[in-house]
Amino acid sequence: MKKIGYKVYFLLRNLMFVSCVFVFMGCNDMFDYSPYDAVVTGKTNINAENIKKIENKCRNKDTIRVVFCGDTQGRYDATNDFVDEINKRKDVDFVVHLGDISDFGTTNEYLYQRDILERLNCPYVVLLGNHDCLGTGFHVYKKLFGNPNFSFIAAGIKFVCLNTNAMEFLNTDSVPNLSFMKHEVVKDTSLYTNTVVCMHIPPHNPEFNNNLDEVFHSYVKSFKGILFCTAAHEHHLAEKDVFSDGIIYYITDCMRRKQYNLMTITKNNYTYEAIYF
Repeated sequence: MKKIGYKVYFLLRNLMFVSCVFVFMGCNDMFDYSPYDAVVTGKTNINAENIKKIENKCRNKDTIRVVFCGDTQGRYDATNDFVDEINKRKDVDFVVHLGDISDFGTTNEYLYQRDILERLNCPYVVLLGNHDCLGTGFHVYKKLFGNPNFSFIAAGIKFVCLNTNAMEFLNTDSVPNLSFMKHEVVKDTSLYTNTVVCMHIPPHNPEFNNNLDEVFHSYVKSFKGILFCTAAHEHHLAEKDVFSDGIIYYITDCMRRKQYNLMTITKNNYTYEAIYF
């Protein structure tokens, strides 16, 4: 009887093990192998697709209204409230997210925030932030949004969007990419009258490559009809004449404090509103 009891015990144990294996195999979609698996599902190449929408939407306008926000990192409820706020306005042409869409660069953070922003009634683009580079975040960013240095023209205004997260790249990439800026200074100059330069980390911040800040700003000044620069990262609202030459860097507050900047832009001019909601 003892031998039969042991056989039954081992048989039941093996059956339980096999059953567990099949359960986990059948439910493997419920589990993440790693929060940094960089497996992206759903919509990708968002910036390029939305830039086409922005250009078409603004083609015949002489005035555009652009919302700048940043640092939504981990603030899903606040980001949802932000989307509701913008959708109620009806006067916003597009949104520029100035980076740190994620907090730890995990794949799901990116996907959650993307799905929230996809509820916007207007097109949007997303810049790369320093938190977005953690882990495999940079690879996820490129899959979802594309190249971190890009530009587009809306209603005769050129928007130059730059990766300025120097500490995250060390010597593996040119950050900020001066070659890209040099190329953009002379590209399509007949198609626009003014320029806005967008970034996550502004110059004179410790995380900017301040060995290059003067050269960087010399390219900024070279853009045709430069109006202003805009950035995020510092988690407080600010207007800075960083180089004391009249070119203002507008810094957005973080989404935790539910803030965005609204710029109304016309040829050679603009107005600025800092809005808490």
